[in-house]
Amino acid sequence: MASSAEGDEGTVVALAGVLQSGFQELSLNKLATSLGASEQALRLIISIFLGYPFALFYRHYLFYKDSYLIHLFHTFTGLSIAYFNFGNQLYHSLLCIVLQFLILRLMGRTITAVLTTFCFQMAYLLAGYYYTATGNYDIKWTMPHCVLTLKLIGLAVDYFDGGKDQNSLSSEQQKYAIRGVPSLLEVAGFSYFYGAFLVGPQFSMNHYMKLVQGELTDIPGKIPNSIIPALKRLSLGLFYLVGYTLLSPHITEDYLLTEDYDNHPFWFRCMYMLIWGKFVLYKYVTCWLVTEGVCILTGLGFNGFEEKGKAKWDACANMKVWLFETNPRFTGTIASFNINTNAWVAR
Repeated sequence: MASSAEGDEGTVVALAGVLQSGFQELSLNKLATSLGASEQALRLIISIFLGYPFALFYRHYLFYKDSYLIHLFHTFTGLSIAYFNFGNQLYHSLLCIVLQFLILRLMGRTITAVLTTFCFQMAYLLAGYYYTATGNYDIKWTMPHCVLTLKLIGLAVDYFDGGKDQNSLSSEQQKYAIRGVPSLLEVAGFSYFYGAFLVGPQFSMNHYMKLVQGELTDIPGKIPNSIIPALKRLSLGLFYLVGYTLLSPHITEDYLLTEDYDNHPFWFRCMYMLIWGKFVLYKYVTCWLVTEGVCILTGLGFNGFEEKGKAKWDACANMKVWLFETNPRFTGTIASFNINTNAWVAR
């Protein structure tokens, strides 16, 4: 009997060892290595694509539900994504959001609140860059915090404009000015919205509140008819992702420092540098196209109608792909790349 029990115990231990080995093989680190990427990069890609099931859930179960449920959903999913990518370091974003809410409430619609917001949020971000910087481009908590910093500064400016006489504001300021007093839950939902928390795009609190109130739809009273436009951006993002994955081992910045590169003719070196300079941006293009699809799917990408009555879904567009690929001038790159952030800075 004892021998039989020992044999069973040995079998269980062996089985546990096999299962443990199997789970290790399926770990994200192993998978990332097999794909030639870092674990953090893989986590980022997974998180961006998770926006699609989140958006589908929101469309079918929350689109016209109570506002607090939507804010809770956005906050919970955003925090989950933050924890999945950065672990306990999610406290950086949480701290800045809570402090920003307190700044708005305690200082009110004053220029002091705007200046305090700008100084604190920028100082926190720069300190994060300083203490986490390495010789490489790493995916750390500072990456989404850059997006968050711009978002919270914009929130403070729009809240300040909301206290001014409407006649003294430009048409753009009137569009973004916040007349009400946002709650902590509203600020958290706005900040942690899963379709933009990690890599953007930027959007205003007013635009976010229109989403929560069910106004961003091309069919009043129904969920937006945005699946096809979202899939188009997703498909384009996947195209860039596959292209970047396949070509990245062959187009590297390290090659620029090799003797073989120096031995090539001048025209070849210029051409390679031109191709590399364009290619290195494709990882950003991929992320922005995929997240734009998420925003379109939720309705956040709705931007009214064209003159012919066709719905526009470019409110969260961060890329003008055709212009980016065909314009040979540097100004064309600026006009087509990271356009939401550029527009935020311009206003």
